[in-house]
Amino acid sequence: YQLLRDRLAAELPLVQLGQALPASDGELALAHSPDYIRSIMDGSIDPKLMREIGFPWSPAMAERARRSVGATISACRAAFRDGVAANIAGGTHHSSRDKGGGFCVFNDAAVAARLMQAERARSSRQPLQVALIDLDVHQGNGSASIFRGDPSVFTLSLHGQKNFPFRKEASDLDVDLPDGCGDADYLQALEGALDELERRFEPGLVIYLAGSDPHEGDRLGRLKLSWDGLEARDRRVFDWAFARRIPLAFAMAGGYGTRIEDTVQAQVNTFGVAVQYWRRWQNLAR
Repeated sequence: YQLLRDRLAAELPLVQLGQALPASDGELALAHSPDYIRSIMDGSIDPKLMREIGFPWSPAMAERARRSVGATISACRAAFRDGVAANIAGGTHHSSRDKGGGFCVFNDAAVAARLMQAERARSSRQPLQVALIDLDVHQGNGSASIFRGDPSVFTLSLHGQKNFPFRKEASDLDVDLPDGCGDADYLQALEGALDELERRFEPGLVIYLAGSDPHEGDRLGRLKLSWDGLEARDRRVFDWAFARRIPLAFAMAGGYGTRIEDTVQAQVNTFGVAVQYWRRWQNLAR
């Protein structure tokens, strides 16, 4: 994350970097059980459950997880103001209400979506529908389970069919991709998914998980998107939201490049596309 932050500061001066407040226990409880939150915060979590998350418990780990959620909350608030905003971490979509998994402790997108809905209800007494567009190569099983049966949030996951998690949850729209899927087939699948999203749902906010792990250089991805393919993917999502004047907040989600520089480059490229659409939003406001 520090490498990404340094690259953004050096190469994209229009990206305004800040430090978000950590999510409160009450905010986390919008998507997680009080017992699970407490077990993470005080370290009483069952060691077996901690192993499923994938790294050891520490006070710093718990604080980092809380702050990552806070950053996506801040990104959503900023998106309503500026059109586009981001968390340079986040995208922890394997975390469900009562447990984590796959390097995910709390589900930042789920907490942020529920909080934005609550804030909208308080400020305008109007409902807010949220589309969660998850393009990490791994299915967003935690998000799917949290929002199961909730018609106000649409979960869309475009992911590797044979990749983790091996027991998948049902999203509102799941698109399974075969190993080795390349640019053309991927982008065609994405186009169809966005068309179906539009037919079935009218979001007032998009939360986009812009995982870099579909890239052909990713150790865990098993797909074959080129640099151009990843950029086209990002551009299509940003364009879809902008054309409908829907604010978009995005998080980095997964990336496991054989070279860490490739993962960072993919993330910088996503921000480069985001800046272009941020400019368009600013032009609308003039």
